[in-house]
Amino acid sequence: MENNFENPENQSVNEHNSESQMEQAAEHTMEQTNPMANEAATDGLNFKTRLDLAPLQQSVNQVKAEIAKVIVGQSKMIDQLLVAILSNGHVLLEGVPGVAKTITAKLLSRTLSLDFSRIQFTPDLMPSDIIGTSVFDLAKTTFEFKKGPIFSNFVLIDEINRAPAKTQAALFEVMEERQITADGTTYSLDLPFLVIATQNPIEQEGTYRLPEAQLDRFLFKIDIGYPNLQEEIAILQKENELQNNDKLAAIVKVIEKSNILHFQSLVKQILIEPHLVEYIAKIVLNTRENPFLYLGASPRASIAILNAAKGFAALKNRDFVTPEDIKEAAIPVLQHRVVVAPEREMEGVTSTVIIKQIIDSVEIPR
Repeated sequence: MENNFENPENQSVNEHNSESQMEQAAEHTMEQTNPMANEAATDGLNFKTRLDLAPLQQSVNQVKAEIAKVIVGQSKMIDQLLVAILSNGHVLLEGVPGVAKTITAKLLSRTLSLDFSRIQFTPDLMPSDIIGTSVFDLAKTTFEFKKGPIFSNFVLIDEINRAPAKTQAALFEVMEERQITADGTTYSLDLPFLVIATQNPIEQEGTYRLPEAQLDRFLFKIDIGYPNLQEEIAILQKENELQNNDKLAAIVKVIEKSNILHFQSLVKQILIEPHLVEYIAKIVLNTRENPFLYLGASPRASIAILNAAKGFAALKNRDFVTPEDIKEAAIPVLQHRVVVAPEREMEGVTSTVIIKQIIDSVEIPR
């Protein structure tokens, strides 16, 4: 008669081996069903992105390094300017005189291999001074269109609110459609095309308030404040070191035109989930229903937040949008597109405060 009983020690070893085999099988199954989890475990949560954003990150860091040779602080403004370029949008810089609005725009243009034009807006400036005019050619006995300074890749408009409404209106078509129509002929602009305009919010005499239709064509309105004490000291030290040297002389070009177009194409491919698209729509809809606002934001504002949020995501080396990207884009996109109700404006309530309240009131999707 055979003995069917095993040694207790052998039985314990067999049970242990059986449990180990089951654990290994379970781990193997998890690796097959969830390869991303395995990759995260081995690579320290460094997931591979769908898009290769490494060249973009390198270029952005180089631009920041070049601008930092002259500008102290203002990192938020510089980030927003870079996002505007990546999102193919225009920027309105607003601040008191002497806070480096114009010099920052000029520095940024020097880091890009783009054609640059500067237009100083004055009360006597005419639309033809911007877009160009037809001149009669005596040799050919025909009119020839002479292109104005707006035919460039990077256009700096200094003190945009110094020119009258008819001159400001000359920018409507070119800023929205990237083309100019003159004497019945349409001229397409060379891409990329970026307008950075500056204005001083303090002075009222000799200025012309930008109409809502003009403001709506700017992707961002960036408010520039005063530097803090440490930044002020650093500004003085840097100015003392530069002495009479040209501030722009040391700035080198770091991004080619073709690369900018490529980066803009990459940003358009940034992933955004449907529930985040709905989140943007709810924020914009809330501006139209808010009793503190006389005028809410249009669908163009929704599209602007969408594009800007993708730009912020790319700036942070992500190929997908998060709610934080949307919240970061909402204020500079919306603050110049909404109009505060007169009674609230008399109480000192600003559009920025109302937009912050709206963002806080809309539930963040999970």
